[in-house]
Amino acid sequence: MGATGDRNERLCQRCGKSGPTVHSRGRIDLIAELCDTCWNDLANRMAQHEGATAAPRPTPDPDDVTFLEPPRCALCHADIRIYPTVYDRWVSLAMTEFPAKVIPEHFRWRLVKIQAPHSPMVIDVVAVRVRGIDPLPGESVIPAHQMLCSDKNAERPLAKEPATPDTSG
Repeated sequence: MGATGDRNERLCQRCGKSGPTVHSRGRIDLIAELCDTCWNDLANRMAQHEGATAAPRPTPDPDDVTFLEPPRCALCHADIRIYPTVYDRWVSLAMTEFPAKVIPEHFRWRLVKIQAPHSPMVIDVVAVRVRGIDPLPGESVIPAHQMLCSDKNAERPLAKEPATPDTSG
């Protein structure tokens, strides 16, 4: 959205309020122009739905030259990868890729490299949940770690019930 009336302020596309916290949101494609309150509400609901509830990794000290070990799952102690999502929340992913046919739809993720404008330099890598068009069965996807976690207390979203064909014909 652009400027409104004589003012040079943007309006939140959700609540309609203007202010200094209203700006474009999203890491890859701009999701919307939202204020901080509306953005946090939307992003938190998206994260809850997609299982992106991991804590962000701490920023390493640039002067520290020691090897950075991958984080471990607090429940099963397996190595995991933690990446930001396009809506600024973090997700724990498995260390290896699998064919899409063996990973349930709700757990499929891909990593997308973000390049600087007019440059081949990769400036960030974000996790994007695979949805919309299903991948081919042999295409590689990265499962969310919660699917592979061996601990019985692992947080797992409820799976959708498969649609049953109508046989009352």
